[in-house]
Amino acid sequence: MAAILEMRGITKTFPGVKALSDVNLMVEEGEIHAICGENGAGKSTLMKVLSGVHPAGTYQGDIVYRGEVRKFAAIGDSEHLGIIIIHQELALAPQLSIAENIFLGNETAAGGVIDWTQCFQRARALMTKVGLRESPNTLITNIGVGKQQLVEIAKALAKQVKLLILDEPTASLNEADSAALLNLLLEFKAQGMTSILISHKLNEIAKVADKITILRDGSTVETLDTAKEPILESRIIKGMVGREMTDRYPPRNVEIGAELFRIDDWWVEHPQHSGREVIKGVSLHVRRGEVIGIAGLMGAGRTELAMSVFGRAYGRNIRGTATLEGRKLDLSTIEKAIAQGLAYVTEDRKVLGLVLTEEVRTNITLANLEGVSQQGVIDEAREVAVASRYRQALRIRTPSIHQRVVNLSGGNQQKVVLAKWLFTEPKVLILDEPTRGIDVGAKYEIYGIINELAAQGKGVIVLSSEMPELLGVCDRIYVMNEGRFVDEMPAREASQEKIMASIMRQYGTKS
Repeated sequence: MAAILEMRGITKTFPGVKALSDVNLMVEEGEIHAICGENGAGKSTLMKVLSGVHPAGTYQGDIVYRGEVRKFAAIGDSEHLGIIIIHQELALAPQLSIAENIFLGNETAAGGVIDWTQCFQRARALMTKVGLRESPNTLITNIGVGKQQLVEIAKALAKQVKLLILDEPTASLNEADSAALLNLLLEFKAQGMTSILISHKLNEIAKVADKITILRDGSTVETLDTAKEPILESRIIKGMVGREMTDRYPPRNVEIGAELFRIDDWWVEHPQHSGREVIKGVSLHVRRGEVIGIAGLMGAGRTELAMSVFGRAYGRNIRGTATLEGRKLDLSTIEKAIAQGLAYVTEDRKVLGLVLTEEVRTNITLANLEGVSQQGVIDEAREVAVASRYRQALRIRTPSIHQRVVNLSGGNQQKVVLAKWLFTEPKVLILDEPTRGIDVGAKYEIYGIINELAAQGKGVIVLSSEMPELLGVCDRIYVMNEGRFVDEMPAREASQEKIMASIMRQYGTKS
Protein backbone atom coordinates (compact mmCIF):
# COMPACT_ATOMS: atom_id res chain seq x y z
CA MET A 1 0.00 0.00 0.00
CA ALA A 2 1.09 3.58 -0.67
CA ALA A 3 1.68 6.03 2.15
CA ILE A 4 -1.07 8.62 2.61
CA LEU A 5 1.00 10.48 5.23
CA GLU A 6 4.63 10.93 6.20
CA MET A 7 5.83 13.15 9.01
CA ARG A 8 9.59 13.61 8.79
CA GLY A 9 11.85 14.94 11.53
CA ILE A 10 9.11 16.80 13.40
CA THR A 11 10.48 18.88 16.28
CA LYS A 12 8.26 21.12 18.41
CA THR A 13 9.35 23.23 21.37
CA PHE A 14 7.28 25.06 23.97
CA PRO A 15 8.80 27.48 26.51
CA GLY A 16 11.09 25.36 28.65
CA VAL A 17 9.94 22.05 27.11
CA LYS A 18 10.91 20.15 23.94
CA ALA A 19 7.64 18.31 23.25
CA LEU A 20 8.77 16.56 20.04
CA SER A 21 12.29 15.71 18.90
CA ASP A 22 12.88 14.44 15.35
CA VAL A 23 9.67 12.38 15.25
CA ASN A 24 8.97 10.26 12.16
CA LEU A 25 5.63 8.69 11.26
CA MET A 26 4.41 6.87 8.16
CA VAL A 27 0.75 5.96 7.70
CA GLU A 28 -0.40 3.82 4.78
CA GLU A 29 -3.63 4.29 2.87
CA GLY A 30 -6.58 2.38 4.33
CA GLU A 31 -5.00 1.29 7.61
CA ILE A 32 -5.74 1.94 11.28
CA HIS A 33 -2.50 3.27 12.71
CA ALA A 34 -2.27 3.54 16.50
CA ILE A 35 0.01 5.92 18.36
CA CYS A 36 0.97 4.95 21.93
CA GLY A 37 3.07 6.53 24.62
CA GLU A 38 3.04 7.71 28.19
CA ASN A 39 1.42 11.03 29.07
CA GLY A 40 3.78 13.74 27.88
CA ALA A 41 5.27 11.51 25.17
CA GLY A 42 4.05 13.95 22.50
CA LYS A 43 1.13 12.08 20.90
CA SER A 44 -1.44 14.88 20.97
CA THR A 45 1.19 17.51 20.10
CA LEU A 46 2.17 15.52 17.00
CA MET A 47 -1.46 15.37 15.86
CA LYS A 48 -1.91 19.09 16.49
CA VAL A 49 1.11 19.73 14.26
CA LEU A 50 -0.44 17.52 11.58
CA SER A 51 -3.86 19.18 11.72
CA GLY A 52 -2.60 22.77 11.76
CA VAL A 53 -3.50 23.56 15.37
CA HIS A 54 0.24 24.23 15.66
CA PRO A 55 0.74 25.98 12.30
CA ALA A 56 3.66 25.73 9.90
CA GLY A 57 6.55 27.85 11.12
CA THR A 58 6.07 26.87 14.77
CA TYR A 59 7.82 23.50 14.30
CA GLN A 60 10.67 21.97 12.30
CA GLY A 61 10.28 19.09 9.85
CA ASP A 62 7.99 18.19 6.96
CA ILE A 63 4.44 16.93 6.57
CA VAL A 64 4.00 14.96 3.33
CA TYR A 65 0.35 14.24 2.56
CA ARG A 66 -0.49 12.29 -0.58
CA GLY A 67 2.95 12.88 -2.01
CA GLU A 68 3.12 16.65 -1.46
CA VAL A 69 4.78 18.68 1.29
CA ARG A 70 2.03 20.58 3.12
CA LYS A 71 2.26 23.68 5.27
CA PHE A 72 -0.98 24.17 7.18
CA ALA A 73 -1.51 27.66 8.56
CA ALA A 74 -4.70 26.69 10.42
CA ILE A 75 -6.93 23.70 11.05
CA GLY A 76 -9.19 24.73 8.18
CA ASP A 77 -6.33 24.08 5.73
CA SER A 78 -5.94 20.45 6.80
CA GLU A 79 -9.71 19.91 6.91
CA HIS A 80 -9.96 21.16 3.32
CA LEU A 81 -7.78 18.18 2.31
CA GLY A 82 -9.82 15.71 4.38
CA ILE A 83 -7.62 15.52 7.50
CA ILE A 84 -10.07 15.66 10.40
CA ILE A 85 -9.12 15.44 14.08
CA ILE A 86 -11.55 14.57 16.88
CA HIS A 87 -10.08 15.77 20.16
CA GLN A 88 -10.51 14.08 23.52
CA GLU A 89 -12.63 17.03 24.67
CA LEU A 90 -15.55 16.94 22.26
CA ALA A 91 -16.24 20.17 20.34
CA LEU A 92 -20.04 20.08 20.42
CA ALA A 93 -22.60 22.75 21.30
CA PRO A 94 -24.84 21.05 23.91
CA GLN A 95 -27.90 23.25 23.33
CA LEU A 96 -27.91 22.75 19.55
CA SER A 97 -29.41 19.75 17.76
CA ILE A 98 -27.48 16.82 16.33
CA ALA A 99 -28.06 18.14 12.79
CA GLU A 100 -26.88 21.65 13.70
CA ASN A 101 -23.73 20.22 15.30
CA ILE A 102 -22.93 18.00 12.34
CA PHE A 103 -22.83 21.00 10.00
CA LEU A 104 -21.58 23.64 12.45
CA GLY A 105 -19.06 25.74 10.52
CA ASN A 106 -19.84 23.68 7.41
CA GLU A 107 -23.44 24.74 6.87
CA THR A 108 -25.62 23.63 3.96
CA ALA A 109 -26.34 27.15 2.82
CA ALA A 110 -26.86 29.17 -0.33
CA GLY A 111 -26.52 32.94 -0.41
CA GLY A 112 -26.00 32.95 3.35
CA VAL A 113 -29.32 31.17 4.03
CA ILE A 114 -29.32 27.66 5.49
CA ASP A 115 -31.27 25.05 3.55
CA TRP A 116 -32.80 23.20 6.50
CA THR A 117 -34.47 20.54 4.35
CA GLN A 118 -31.12 19.55 2.87
CA CYS A 119 -29.46 19.86 6.29
CA PHE A 120 -31.79 17.33 7.91
CA GLN A 121 -31.73 14.97 4.91
CA ARG A 122 -27.93 14.88 4.90
CA ALA A 123 -27.84 14.62 8.70
CA ARG A 124 -30.11 11.54 8.63
CA ALA A 125 -27.91 9.88 6.00
CA LEU A 126 -24.73 10.56 8.00
CA MET A 127 -26.34 9.45 11.26
CA THR A 128 -27.35 6.16 9.62
CA LYS A 129 -23.72 5.61 8.57
CA VAL A 130 -22.46 5.94 12.14
CA GLY A 131 -25.35 4.05 13.75
CA LEU A 132 -27.29 6.93 15.34
CA ARG A 133 -31.04 6.30 15.40
CA GLU A 134 -32.10 9.52 17.16
CA SER A 135 -34.00 12.32 15.47
CA PRO A 136 -31.69 14.97 13.92
CA ASN A 137 -33.62 17.48 16.08
CA THR A 138 -32.40 15.87 19.32
CA LEU A 139 -30.30 18.22 21.45
CA ILE A 140 -26.72 17.10 22.17
CA THR A 141 -27.31 17.58 25.90
CA ASN A 142 -29.96 14.83 25.75
CA ILE A 143 -27.69 12.06 24.43
CA GLY A 144 -24.88 10.16 26.16
CA VAL A 145 -21.15 10.56 25.64
CA GLY A 146 -20.96 7.48 23.41
CA LYS A 147 -23.49 8.92 21.00
CA GLN A 148 -21.80 12.31 21.15
CA GLN A 149 -18.64 10.62 19.86
CA LEU A 150 -20.69 9.30 16.93
CA VAL A 151 -21.93 12.85 16.22
CA GLU A 152 -18.29 13.97 16.03
CA ILE A 153 -17.58 11.20 13.52
CA ALA A 154 -20.65 12.19 11.50
CA LYS A 155 -19.26 15.75 11.47
CA ALA A 156 -16.01 14.38 10.07
CA LEU A 157 -17.87 12.45 7.36
CA ALA A 158 -19.72 15.65 6.42
CA LYS A 159 -16.32 17.22 5.72
CA GLN A 160 -15.36 14.42 3.31
CA VAL A 161 -12.81 12.91 5.69
CA LYS A 162 -9.90 10.99 4.15
CA LEU A 163 -7.68 10.71 7.23
CA LEU A 164 -9.55 10.50 10.54
CA ILE A 165 -7.58 11.22 13.74
CA LEU A 166 -9.15 10.16 17.04
CA ASP A 167 -7.50 11.30 20.28
CA GLU A 168 -8.55 9.05 23.19
CA PRO A 169 -12.02 8.41 21.67
CA THR A 170 -13.03 5.79 24.24
CA ALA A 171 -11.61 7.42 27.39
CA SER A 172 -15.08 8.41 28.66
CA LEU A 173 -17.02 5.47 27.21
CA ASN A 174 -18.26 2.27 28.80
CA GLU A 175 -17.26 -1.10 27.37
CA ALA A 176 -20.32 -1.44 25.11
CA ASP A 177 -19.94 2.03 23.59
CA SER A 178 -16.18 1.51 23.19
CA ALA A 179 -16.73 -1.77 21.32
CA ALA A 180 -19.31 -0.13 19.05
CA LEU A 181 -16.92 2.70 18.20
CA LEU A 182 -14.05 0.33 17.42
CA ASN A 183 -16.30 -1.78 15.19
CA LEU A 184 -17.27 1.40 13.34
CA LEU A 185 -13.59 2.13 12.70
CA LEU A 186 -13.17 -1.37 11.29
CA GLU A 187 -16.16 -0.76 9.00
CA PHE A 188 -14.60 2.49 7.77
CA LYS A 189 -11.33 0.65 7.16
CA ALA A 190 -13.18 -1.90 5.02
CA GLN A 191 -14.49 1.06 2.98
CA GLY A 192 -10.94 2.37 2.47
CA MET A 193 -10.77 5.11 5.11
CA THR A 194 -7.48 5.72 6.94
CA SER A 195 -7.52 6.33 10.70
CA ILE A 196 -4.99 7.35 13.33
CA LEU A 197 -5.98 6.20 16.82
CA ILE A 198 -4.45 7.57 20.02
CA SER A 199 -5.40 5.52 23.08
CA HIS A 200 -4.13 4.36 26.44
CA LYS A 201 -6.40 1.30 26.29
CA LEU A 202 -3.89 -1.17 24.94
CA ASN A 203 -6.39 -4.00 24.56
CA GLU A 204 -8.37 -1.83 22.13
CA ILE A 205 -5.25 -0.98 20.15
CA ALA A 206 -4.27 -4.63 19.89
CA LYS A 207 -7.78 -5.41 18.64
CA VAL A 208 -8.03 -2.95 15.72
CA ALA A 209 -4.62 -1.50 14.80
CA ASP A 210 -2.64 -2.57 11.73
CA LYS A 211 0.47 -0.75 12.92
CA ILE A 212 1.46 0.76 16.26
CA THR A 213 3.95 3.63 16.55
CA ILE A 214 5.34 4.14 20.05
CA LEU A 215 6.58 7.53 21.27
CA ARG A 216 8.65 8.08 24.40
CA ASP A 217 9.84 11.45 25.74
CA GLY A 218 8.93 13.19 22.48
CA SER A 219 10.83 10.79 20.20
CA THR A 220 9.87 7.84 17.99
CA VAL A 221 10.83 4.52 19.59
CA GLU A 222 9.54 2.03 17.01
CA THR A 223 6.65 0.99 14.79
CA LEU A 224 5.15 -2.48 15.29
CA ASP A 225 3.33 -4.34 12.50
CA THR A 226 0.47 -6.47 13.81
CA ALA A 227 0.29 -8.37 10.51
CA LYS A 228 3.75 -9.84 11.04
CA GLU A 229 3.20 -11.07 14.60
CA PRO A 230 0.61 -10.80 17.40
CA ILE A 231 1.50 -7.80 19.59
CA LEU A 232 1.00 -8.40 23.31
CA GLU A 233 0.13 -5.55 25.67
CA SER A 234 3.35 -6.23 27.60
CA ARG A 235 5.33 -5.61 24.40
CA ILE A 236 3.66 -2.21 23.89
CA ILE A 237 4.20 -1.26 27.54
CA LYS A 238 7.90 -2.09 27.32
CA GLY A 239 8.27 0.28 24.38
CA MET A 240 6.29 3.01 26.15
CA VAL A 241 8.07 3.00 29.50
CA GLY A 242 11.43 1.56 28.44
CA ARG A 243 11.26 -1.38 30.82
CA GLU A 244 9.27 -4.49 31.62
CA MET A 245 6.23 -3.99 33.86
CA THR A 246 5.42 -7.34 35.40
CA ASP A 247 2.71 -5.94 37.68
CA ARG A 248 0.07 -3.36 36.80
CA TYR A 249 -0.76 -2.75 40.48
CA PRO A 250 1.71 -2.16 43.32
CA PRO A 251 1.54 -4.63 46.24
CA ARG A 252 -0.42 -3.59 49.33
CA ASN A 253 0.18 -4.67 52.89
CA VAL A 254 -1.95 -2.30 54.95
CA GLU A 255 -3.55 -3.01 58.29
CA ILE A 256 -7.22 -2.04 58.14
CA GLY A 257 -8.51 -0.42 61.32
CA ALA A 258 -11.79 0.70 62.86
CA GLU A 259 -14.67 2.23 60.95
CA LEU A 260 -13.86 5.77 59.86
CA PHE A 261 -16.66 7.08 57.63
CA ARG A 262 -20.24 6.03 57.02
CA ILE A 263 -23.32 7.17 55.14
CA ASP A 264 -26.74 5.64 55.84
CA ASP A 265 -29.98 5.65 53.84
CA TRP A 266 -28.77 8.34 51.43
CA TRP A 267 -31.38 9.70 49.00
CA VAL A 268 -30.86 12.34 46.31
CA GLU A 269 -33.31 13.91 43.85
CA HIS A 270 -32.35 15.08 40.37
CA PRO A 271 -31.49 18.82 40.51
CA GLN A 272 -33.92 19.76 37.71
CA HIS A 273 -36.66 17.11 37.94
CA SER A 274 -38.54 17.24 41.21
CA GLY A 275 -39.44 13.83 42.60
CA ARG A 276 -37.03 11.90 40.38
CA GLU A 277 -34.78 9.93 42.73
CA VAL A 278 -31.23 9.52 41.41
CA ILE A 279 -29.72 7.96 44.56
CA LYS A 280 -32.03 5.57 46.39
CA GLY A 281 -31.30 4.63 49.99
CA VAL A 282 -27.56 4.02 49.63
CA SER A 283 -25.47 3.05 52.67
CA LEU A 284 -21.71 2.46 52.80
CA HIS A 285 -18.84 2.49 55.23
CA VAL A 286 -15.06 2.70 54.95
CA ARG A 287 -12.52 1.81 57.64
CA ARG A 288 -9.13 3.32 58.40
CA GLY A 289 -6.57 2.20 55.85
CA GLU A 290 -9.26 0.69 53.62
CA VAL A 291 -9.72 1.29 49.91
CA ILE A 292 -13.29 0.64 48.80
CA GLY A 293 -14.47 0.67 45.21
CA ILE A 294 -17.81 1.48 43.62
CA ALA A 295 -18.43 -0.41 40.38
CA GLY A 296 -21.27 0.10 37.93
CA LEU A 297 -22.18 0.84 34.36
CA MET A 298 -22.31 4.39 33.03
CA GLY A 299 -25.39 6.10 34.48
CA ALA A 300 -25.44 3.92 37.60
CA GLY A 301 -25.20 7.02 39.81
CA ARG A 302 -21.63 6.77 41.13
CA THR A 303 -20.61 10.36 40.39
CA GLU A 304 -23.98 11.71 41.55
CA LEU A 305 -23.52 9.90 44.87
CA ALA A 306 -19.99 11.24 45.35
CA MET A 307 -20.94 14.83 44.49
CA SER A 308 -24.02 14.79 46.70
CA VAL A 309 -21.95 13.62 49.67
CA PHE A 310 -19.27 16.22 48.97
CA GLY A 311 -21.10 19.31 50.19
CA ARG A 312 -24.26 18.70 48.15
CA ALA A 313 -22.45 19.59 44.93
CA TYR A 314 -25.16 17.64 43.11
CA GLY A 315 -28.89 17.14 43.61
CA ARG A 316 -31.59 18.47 45.90
CA ASN A 317 -33.78 17.21 48.74
CA ILE A 318 -30.78 15.20 49.94
CA ARG A 319 -31.52 13.12 53.01
CA GLY A 320 -29.66 10.55 55.03
CA THR A 321 -26.91 10.65 57.64
CA ALA A 322 -23.13 10.83 57.38
CA THR A 323 -20.71 10.20 60.22
CA LEU A 324 -16.94 10.48 60.59
CA GLU A 325 -15.29 8.72 63.54
CA GLY A 326 -18.76 8.27 65.03
CA ARG A 327 -19.56 11.99 64.86
CA LYS A 328 -22.49 13.18 62.73
CA LEU A 329 -21.40 15.45 59.88
CA ASP A 330 -22.93 18.60 58.43
CA LEU A 331 -22.24 18.27 54.69
CA SER A 332 -24.57 21.03 53.58
CA THR A 333 -21.81 22.98 51.76
CA ILE A 334 -18.52 22.15 50.09
CA GLU A 335 -16.67 24.34 52.58
CA LYS A 336 -18.14 22.36 55.48
CA ALA A 337 -17.33 19.05 53.81
CA ILE A 338 -13.68 20.08 53.37
CA ALA A 339 -13.45 21.42 56.92
CA GLN A 340 -14.79 18.12 58.29
CA GLY A 341 -12.22 15.98 56.49
CA LEU A 342 -13.64 15.09 53.07
CA ALA A 343 -11.98 15.62 49.70
CA TYR A 344 -13.27 14.79 46.22
CA VAL A 345 -11.13 14.38 43.08
CA THR A 346 -13.59 14.91 40.21
CA GLU A 347 -13.72 12.70 37.10
CA ASP A 348 -13.17 15.71 34.80
CA ARG A 349 -9.88 17.21 35.94
CA LYS A 350 -9.72 19.84 33.19
CA VAL A 351 -13.19 21.34 33.72
CA LEU A 352 -13.85 20.78 37.43
CA GLY A 353 -10.47 19.96 38.97
CA LEU A 354 -8.01 22.56 37.71
CA VAL A 355 -7.63 26.15 36.61
CA LEU A 356 -5.65 25.32 33.49
CA THR A 357 -4.36 28.83 32.83
CA GLU A 358 -2.89 29.12 36.34
CA GLU A 359 0.44 27.83 37.62
CA VAL A 360 1.07 24.52 39.33
CA ARG A 361 1.67 26.26 42.66
CA THR A 362 -1.65 28.15 42.66
CA ASN A 363 -3.60 25.04 41.71
CA ILE A 364 -2.04 22.99 44.51
CA THR A 365 -2.98 25.50 47.20
CA LEU A 366 -6.39 26.48 45.78
CA ALA A 367 -8.54 24.35 48.12
CA ASN A 368 -6.70 25.45 51.27
CA LEU A 369 -5.76 29.10 50.89
CA GLU A 370 -5.80 29.52 54.67
CA GLY A 371 -2.83 27.16 54.77
CA VAL A 372 -0.68 29.61 52.80
CA SER A 373 -2.06 32.97 53.93
CA GLN A 374 -1.83 35.33 56.86
CA GLN A 375 -4.66 37.72 57.72
CA GLY A 376 -6.21 37.10 54.32
CA VAL A 377 -3.01 37.74 52.33
CA ILE A 378 -1.27 34.88 50.54
CA ASP A 379 2.31 34.31 51.69
CA GLU A 380 4.04 33.54 48.37
CA ALA A 381 7.10 32.02 50.03
CA ARG A 382 4.90 29.60 51.96
CA GLU A 383 2.91 28.81 48.81
CA VAL A 384 6.11 28.03 46.90
CA ALA A 385 7.32 25.81 49.74
CA VAL A 386 4.04 23.87 49.86
CA ALA A 387 3.90 23.41 46.08
CA SER A 388 7.55 22.32 45.97
CA ARG A 389 6.93 19.77 48.71
CA TYR A 390 3.99 18.17 46.89
CA ARG A 391 5.77 18.32 43.55
CA GLN A 392 8.55 16.21 45.05
CA ALA A 393 6.29 13.89 47.08
CA LEU A 394 3.99 13.07 44.16
CA ARG A 395 6.78 13.15 41.56
CA ILE A 396 5.00 15.76 39.42
CA ARG A 397 7.05 16.11 36.23
CA THR A 398 7.16 19.81 35.44
CA PRO A 399 10.05 22.18 34.64
CA SER A 400 8.87 24.44 37.46
CA ILE A 401 6.01 24.93 39.91
CA HIS A 402 5.48 28.19 37.99
CA GLN A 403 4.58 26.24 34.83
CA ARG A 404 0.97 26.66 33.72
CA VAL A 405 -1.00 23.45 34.32
CA VAL A 406 -2.36 23.46 30.76
CA ASN A 407 1.17 22.57 29.55
CA LEU A 408 1.43 19.41 31.69
CA SER A 409 0.59 15.89 30.55
CA GLY A 410 -2.67 14.30 31.71
CA GLY A 411 -0.95 12.14 34.31
CA ASN A 412 0.86 15.10 35.84
CA GLN A 413 -2.31 17.20 35.78
CA GLN A 414 -3.99 14.41 37.76
CA LYS A 415 -1.16 14.51 40.31
CA VAL A 416 -1.68 18.26 40.70
CA VAL A 417 -5.37 17.64 41.46
CA LEU A 418 -4.38 15.01 44.03
CA ALA A 419 -1.87 17.40 45.58
CA LYS A 420 -4.55 20.10 45.83
CA TRP A 421 -6.78 17.84 47.89
CA LEU A 422 -4.01 16.25 49.94
CA PHE A 423 -3.03 19.75 51.08
CA THR A 424 -6.45 20.00 52.77
CA GLU A 425 -5.32 17.04 54.93
CA PRO A 426 -8.48 14.96 54.41
CA LYS A 427 -9.44 11.89 56.39
CA VAL A 428 -11.59 10.50 53.55
CA LEU A 429 -10.60 10.90 49.91
CA ILE A 430 -13.11 10.18 47.14
CA LEU A 431 -11.44 9.49 43.77
CA ASP A 432 -13.74 9.62 40.74
CA GLU A 433 -12.14 7.91 37.70
CA PRO A 434 -8.65 8.67 39.08
CA THR A 435 -6.75 7.26 36.08
CA ARG A 436 -9.00 8.22 33.17
CA GLY A 437 -6.99 9.16 30.10
CA ILE A 438 -3.54 8.48 31.57
CA ASP A 439 -0.97 5.87 30.59
CA VAL A 440 0.03 2.66 32.37
CA GLY A 441 3.16 4.15 33.94
CA ALA A 442 1.28 7.13 35.40
CA LYS A 443 -1.53 4.81 36.53
CA TYR A 444 0.96 2.74 38.51
CA GLU A 445 2.18 5.90 40.26
CA ILE A 446 -1.40 6.94 41.12
CA TYR A 447 -2.06 3.48 42.55
CA GLY A 448 1.09 3.86 44.65
CA ILE A 449 -0.24 7.16 46.03
CA ILE A 450 -3.54 5.47 46.92
CA ASN A 451 -1.58 2.80 48.84
CA GLU A 452 0.39 5.48 50.68
CA LEU A 453 -2.82 7.25 51.73
CA ALA A 454 -4.26 3.99 53.03
CA ALA A 455 -1.04 3.31 54.94
CA GLN A 456 -1.52 6.68 56.66
CA GLY A 457 -4.89 5.46 57.99
CA LYS A 458 -7.05 7.46 55.61
CA GLY A 459 -10.18 6.04 54.01
CA VAL A 460 -10.18 5.96 50.21
CA ILE A 461 -13.25 5.55 47.97
CA VAL A 462 -12.53 4.79 44.30
CA LEU A 463 -15.15 5.17 41.58
CA SER A 464 -14.04 3.59 38.32
CA SER A 465 -15.47 2.31 35.03
CA GLU A 466 -12.48 -0.04 34.73
CA MET A 467 -13.27 -3.18 36.67
CA PRO A 468 -9.68 -4.52 36.56
CA GLU A 469 -8.62 -1.29 38.29
CA LEU A 470 -11.12 -1.81 41.11
CA LEU A 471 -10.05 -5.43 41.49
CA GLY A 472 -6.38 -4.36 41.54
CA VAL A 473 -6.47 -1.52 44.09
CA CYS A 474 -9.48 -2.06 46.37
CA ASP A 475 -10.09 -4.12 49.50
CA ARG A 476 -13.87 -4.20 49.12
CA ILE A 477 -16.23 -3.38 46.25
CA TYR A 478 -19.81 -2.11 46.19
CA VAL A 479 -21.77 -2.74 42.98
CA MET A 480 -24.14 0.05 41.94
CA ASN A 481 -27.01 0.01 39.48
CA GLU A 482 -29.67 2.63 38.81
CA GLY A 483 -28.96 4.59 41.99
CA ARG A 484 -28.82 1.60 44.36
CA PHE A 485 -26.16 -0.70 45.74
CA VAL A 486 -27.05 -4.18 44.52
CA ASP A 487 -24.09 -6.11 45.92
CA GLU A 488 -21.01 -5.86 48.13
CA MET A 489 -18.00 -8.19 48.07
CA PRO A 490 -14.37 -8.43 49.23
CA ALA A 491 -12.08 -7.68 46.29
CA ARG A 492 -10.28 -11.01 46.76
CA GLU A 493 -13.57 -12.81 46.06
CA ALA A 494 -14.64 -10.53 43.20
CA SER A 495 -14.21 -10.83 39.45
CA GLN A 496 -15.43 -8.90 36.42
CA GLU A 497 -17.91 -11.69 35.71
CA LYS A 498 -19.24 -11.64 39.28
CA ILE A 499 -19.70 -7.86 39.23
CA MET A 500 -21.53 -7.97 35.88
CA ALA A 501 -23.67 -10.86 37.12
CA SER A 502 -24.75 -8.71 40.09
CA ILE A 503 -25.77 -5.90 37.74
CA MET A 504 -27.59 -8.19 35.32
CA ARG A 505 -29.32 -10.05 38.16
CA GLN A 506 -30.71 -6.72 39.32
CA TYR A 507 -32.03 -6.02 35.83
CA GLY A 508 -33.58 -9.48 35.81
CA THR A 509 -35.53 -8.91 39.02
CA LYS A 510 -37.22 -5.88 37.44
CA SER A 511 -38.49 -7.69 34.36
